[in-house]
Amino acid sequence: MAPFTVAVEWLCLSLQITFLLFILCHKDKSQEGDLIEQPHICSVREQLLEVKRRFSEEMTRGLSKQTHKQASIKMLPTYVRSTPDGSEHGDFLALDLGGSSFRVLLVRVRSGTKRSVDMQQKIYSIPQEIMQGTGEELFNHIVDCIADFLEYMGMKGASLPLGFTFSFPCDQTKLDEYRILLYNLTIYQTMIYIFCFPVLTVLDDEFDLNFVAVVNDTVGTMMTCGYEDPKCEVGLIVGTGTNACYMEEMHNIELVEGDNGRMCVNVEWGAFGENGELEEFCTEFDHLVDACSNYPGKQRYEKMISGMYLGEIVRNVLLDFTAKGLLFRGKVSERLKTRGIFETKFLSQIESDRLAMRQVRSILQHLGLTGSTCDDSVLVKEVCSVVARRAAQLSGAGLAAVVDKIRQNRNLNQLSITVGVDGTLYKTHPHFSAIMQETLRDLAPQCEVTFLKSEDGSGKGAALITAVACRVKNEGQQ
Repeated sequence: MAPFTVAVEWLCLSLQITFLLFILCHKDKSQEGDLIEQPHICSVREQLLEVKRRFSEEMTRGLSKQTHKQASIKMLPTYVRSTPDGSEHGDFLALDLGGSSFRVLLVRVRSGTKRSVDMQQKIYSIPQEIMQGTGEELFNHIVDCIADFLEYMGMKGASLPLGFTFSFPCDQTKLDEYRILLYNLTIYQTMIYIFCFPVLTVLDDEFDLNFVAVVNDTVGTMMTCGYEDPKCEVGLIVGTGTNACYMEEMHNIELVEGDNGRMCVNVEWGAFGENGELEEFCTEFDHLVDACSNYPGKQRYEKMISGMYLGEIVRNVLLDFTAKGLLFRGKVSERLKTRGIFETKFLSQIESDRLAMRQVRSILQHLGLTGSTCDDSVLVKEVCSVVARRAAQLSGAGLAAVVDKIRQNRNLNQLSITVGVDGTLYKTHPHFSAIMQETLRDLAPQCEVTFLKSEDGSGKGAALITAVACRVKNEGQQ
């Protein structure tokens, strides 16, 4: 049998069955030492339903005060009690901080017949020496940049509500207070967290800014789309990382006092699997990627879905195939041995219907695989397709658990809801969104879900959360 034919058959068996979620025959040792065959699930649909079931269980555990600490999905309260209703208006300042640069935005929200959101912004870089310097240096730099922006906008003495966006997990105690969750942050990101409140205190004192809200970027995505579509009560990000949020019934959120109304919950779903819920679904390639990551054992769901890891999964599959003599005539390039060299954007490019195999080969040549053949290109494209498809299906299974919970919360036979979504993987991969939506329809047939792409959930979303908070506060005072 030709090596290429063997490779394709091996791929279908090893990836499309085993790799697509489940090890069909899980064996474990009993106390007596015998190997006992455990029950297994055969079809991909049943496998995905099992993911959905386990995900739903962890959501319930995360909401419960008794089991919250043990749950892998933390279901963090955000203290966002409402989505936009169109009556919000005013000028708001938003600060989007978390990378090698940060943005300061002035957002003007108008209500009525001329309902609109207009934004003006400046992007400030954070020099490498400040990123590697002291917290005080970072503190001073941020304050200087915000002061520059206010002067640039001619609003130095203006009194403005301020929303502050984070792209990293934090356990909020109020809308404007949080407790740091540091386990997956770099030293620089940790400094941002530790020193942000002194910055905000100075802003309050020096610039007459009213700090209103700490904003998770996933919640910002939901709020941005909620301004366009009142039925948007779910936020989803599938990009470099992945996460979701949704509007939960207050009486289900045991970590927060009060039973009336709803509150947005930051699911932090990337951590699903940290208690072993995904162990049967993982392959040797997942274990390799996890073991070589900065935080082994953490963010297991995210490592099977997000753009930060998919390219690395593909690279490990290609190395394995090459070692078996199924690819590249058994000869691996030094570049392919380099961790992170197979970028996730390559998956999108390779799967693009517009790309001929010659262009796939050009990517392989970029990776030092100058002797790759047409058969190699076909197989590499198939590997990329299977890895991306699994990620999309897993995303769909998690989202199915979220929307079905909303439907059950409201005792509805049929739910109609909108999901606000952002992230480069969702937006740029040619097939990811369609596969995810197809999976969602199959696993949650009683939910009619519309997807709305978000634009600037971190900046615009921060301002809209601040605007909604001001609106709710004013309504309470009337």
